[in-house]
Amino acid sequence: MHILGLRHLQFILIALTRADQRSFMATLRELTDRVERLLLRHEELKRTSALLEEQLASVTQDRDSLRSRLNAARRRIDALLERLPTEPPSQVDSKEVAP
Repeated sequence: MHILGLRHLQFILIALTRADQRSFMATLRELTDRVERLLLRHEELKRTSALLEEQLASVTQDRDSLRSRLNAARRRIDALLERLPTEPPSQVDSKEVAP
């Protein structure tokens, strides 16, 4: 703690009665415990955030790869469709094929 803060704290403690001092110290300990728990929680959240960012990057990469594969498949299907005849078979041809 900063020197000025310590002196201020000492002045407060001297001015308080014994019961008030115990209550003040208990409150100070509780506050310190809460701050320590908050710091731990903050570190946990930072780690969780980093893991989520890694997962997001991986999923994004997977999505981009799948999108690329889908586009390639579409191009292959379009090429196959272009190779199909544009005119329907004539009636004669369809009678010959049917039993």
